[in-house]
Amino acid sequence: MKKIGTSICKNKTKILIITLILFVPAIIGMKLTKINYDILVYLPEDIKTIEGQNILTNEFSLGAFSVTIIDKMTPKDILSLEEEIKEIDGVAKVVSTYDALGTTIPIDILPQEIISKVKKDDSDLMLITFTNSTSHETTINAIEKIKELTKEKCKVGGMSAMVLDTMNLSESEITIYIIIAVILCIIVLEISLDSYIVPFLLLINIGISILFNLGTNIIFGNISYITKALVAVLQLGVTTDFSIFLYHAYEDGKENGKSSITAMSEAIHKTFTSVVGSSLTTIAGFLVLCSMQLTLGRDLGLVMAKGVFLGVICVLTIFPSLILISEKLIEKTKHKKLIPKFNKLNNIIINHRKIIFIIFVILLIPSYLANKKVDIYYKLDESLPETLDCIVANTELKEKFNIVSPEIILIDKNTSNQDITKMVNEINNIEGIDLILSSSKLEEAGISETMLSDDIKSIFESNNYKMLFINSTYEIASDKLNEQVEEINNIIKKYDNKAILAGEGPLMKDLVSISDKDFKNVNSLSIICILIIMLFVLKSLSLPVLLILAIEFAIFLNMSIPYFGGITLPFVAPIVLGTIQLGATIDYAILLTTTYISNRKQNLTKELAMKTTLDTCVNSILVSGLCFFCATFGVGVYSKLEMISALCTLISRGSLISMAVVILVLPSILLLFDKIIIKTTKNLKGVK
Repeated sequence: MKKIGTSICKNKTKILIITLILFVPAIIGMKLTKINYDILVYLPEDIKTIEGQNILTNEFSLGAFSVTIIDKMTPKDILSLEEEIKEIDGVAKVVSTYDALGTTIPIDILPQEIISKVKKDDSDLMLITFTNSTSHETTINAIEKIKELTKEKCKVGGMSAMVLDTMNLSESEITIYIIIAVILCIIVLEISLDSYIVPFLLLINIGISILFNLGTNIIFGNISYITKALVAVLQLGVTTDFSIFLYHAYEDGKENGKSSITAMSEAIHKTFTSVVGSSLTTIAGFLVLCSMQLTLGRDLGLVMAKGVFLGVICVLTIFPSLILISEKLIEKTKHKKLIPKFNKLNNIIINHRKIIFIIFVILLIPSYLANKKVDIYYKLDESLPETLDCIVANTELKEKFNIVSPEIILIDKNTSNQDITKMVNEINNIEGIDLILSSSKLEEAGISETMLSDDIKSIFESNNYKMLFINSTYEIASDKLNEQVEEINNIIKKYDNKAILAGEGPLMKDLVSISDKDFKNVNSLSIICILIIMLFVLKSLSLPVLLILAIEFAIFLNMSIPYFGGITLPFVAPIVLGTIQLGATIDYAILLTTTYISNRKQNLTKELAMKTTLDTCVNSILVSGLCFFCATFGVGVYSKLEMISALCTLISRGSLISMAVVILVLPSILLLFDKIIIKTTKNLKGVK
């Protein structure tokens, strides 16, 4: 590695030129990578509800649908508007009550249960179906054009409208996320480093690695909006300490009288040796997310693992080149480090280690129990601001028309009308069902088949299936709706064992079940993977267990705060938090532990070894933790997307808690278990 380090130093100009050239494909790749704003597409393809969605798309050309509210328009104008909307690319069908009644037959001839679902006061409902899926580009573009066409006369509800509003809000916020993170990180780095220019070089280097990461995402075809929103701030927070370590190693070499090239070459070698172990745990933490059934985890995990890997490469190549090119400017902008020493605190930690350990043991059990009982929600629109157009439309559908959770039954076309009638009667008896709509139901209401347009007929029947619309008055992702979905499934299977209940409600029920399994599996697997890596890195049987225990305690404390504060979290946050916090902050524990072991190998007493360790490591851990905090804290405070905001708040708070646990609690654990550590760690046999 020393020869490679020397080669990097001598070819610094070439490296920076190559970097500039690589900007072009990176920017192109970033622009061509599609962003997915629909969480439900990350459900496994082999579940029944996804099969139902595919049938709706392929058999009924109903990739998505929107129940749209039309205000203060005459039947004639509504029919005219329908024709205009049908011309929009991506729109399959547009139907309203007036397609059957025309402009002369009064709506009062319909049963009240149907009237209440299609007209209230001056508002009418229109059903718009789309040829492609909920989050397909043509569907989103169609929603945009419908909004432009109808202006304030129309409120577009449904999942596709929610995807569009989420996209617009996310795009408007991402640049602000990065600006906030950069400003806060610069403040911390200016205080902790000894040059005014180095923090900017460090952030330029990380910015380059983020650009390369975003550009290479084109290999995945698309990434989720959550991944796009988090990748920059997480990569900034996780890889900053790699750059700081290299700069400190370089400065140490310069202070010992070595030339810039020699000092940097040795710094690259030292950084490579130390960073490989710590980056492996971080990469492993992110890759564990790939084990999630909800493939959003794979999306975030692969992108972030790649980001850490690219971050390490940039730290070892681009950052040294930037420092050497800017050497004179760095010297001119030198200043005293403003971050204080913590010698008194270090003495208190060592002298009161037993009390600290007792507090740790007392807090461990309640924080673990609280961590398991945090309330979470799955309803996607709860994570969005109430002022968004889609939320306003969905709220009005609920309050004015009592349309809360529309669902669709797909049943074999050959099922007799007699059986369908029996099935409908059974479903009608389920509490919370207030409407079932089918072609036979319309005939019962006095609307004969001859009165129906082809568009309406094709909605209810395809070559292989009949379709029935159901409206539930229960909230999506609620326990009541999930139980209701189970009841409906049991009924429809009696009449057709291949029948499917589709729609957002059943999809969300699957999401709840899958996420619950993911939460348990991901946390366990991340602990096992990082434990195995640390067995090789630390060459010890006891240290990996003690270090993971310390960081898991920090995770429990972090998650117990929402529990005791009565805060309900979006479902994604607790699933990925444990893995991210463990993988990203275990590095602090590894740094302190390896330094302590190194000092013990020199036959220092355990107290003196820990004192020397804390004097050496506290500032580095503090800076790393604060940078991770700064990279994510501003996003947590600023973002209106609670899926992003809640996760960043947890990560930023977790970085501070992990930092505090490593500095305050881990020393007491290492000191009290010193004898066991010596007996179970390689190359410590001669230590007293």
